[in-house]
Amino acid sequence: MLSHTTTRDWLIPYADGMLAADERRRIDGHIAGCAACAAELREVRELNLLLVTLPPAPPVAFAPFWMSLQAVLPQRRVLRIPGFSIYRRVGLALAAATVALLAAAGSALAAPSALPDNPLYPVKQLEESIRLTFTPSNARLMVQLQLASERLREAQAMANDHKPLLAEASLRAFRITIDDAAASLKNPANPQATRAAMQALRADLAAVEQANSGRADDDAEVKQLVLAATDELDRIDQSEGLTTQPMSAVGEHAGTAEATPEATPGPTPQPVSRPTPSPKPSNGDGDKSSVEH
Repeated sequence: MLSHTTTRDWLIPYADGMLAADERRRIDGHIAGCAACAAELREVRELNLLLVTLPPAPPVAFAPFWMSLQAVLPQRRVLRIPGFSIYRRVGLALAAATVALLAAAGSALAAPSALPDNPLYPVKQLEESIRLTFTPSNARLMVQLQLASERLREAQAMANDHKPLLAEASLRAFRITIDDAAASLKNPANPQATRAAMQALRADLAAVEQANSGRADDDAEVKQLVLAATDELDRIDQSEGLTTQPMSAVGEHAGTAEATPEATPGPTPQPVSRPTPSPKPSNGDGDKSSVEH
């Protein structure tokens, strides 16, 4: 059996005929024993009859009302909000710039170790050119020797990979770099470091020749370029030895010559002849007297 509260909540749907048959039977059972719910049901039915007898509300002309209302309302400022297409273009531009920046950074980091058969090798050459351009004159020679050593490293790698044309190109670039540094090699700022770098270049040339001759099909042009580069280093060493002759030794030799002038030969002195004393004459008397005495 339904409770009193539940029955009161269902009285309006019950009066409108919106409940199912079993629910109506349950409410009927409660109303039969509850005078309060029966009285409230009668009030609900009377209210429904009253609402049905009321006349319908007159229609309202909304359009004239809205126009009159807009006339008295203040004008609003039009706020133009950019469309999505503008934001999309800006986002695509930022994304493209980010990708380009990351690609440039990756290329800059990977370029120093790139070999002539690498797509990043032109970037490496550009970086080396910029580095050499902005290097002070007193440190330019060592940078040139480092670049020359890098060319030999590339030539050795290309010879090991059976790419003689690229090895030849690296050897030609090495000779160009050495020729550019020849003038500075005559009077280096750090002779000891320069001498060590030149010895290292000779060792690198030997490594290139070994890599080339270690193959069954060694390239004659690579061998010829290695010999020419070795001759170039010999020529530079010889010219450096001639120009770096110590001037102090020459000065010391001149000073010694001035301090100890050679004696000019003079006339040979003639021997002085002294007269030989003649013997005194002896007589018999004198001898006799000396004996007697």
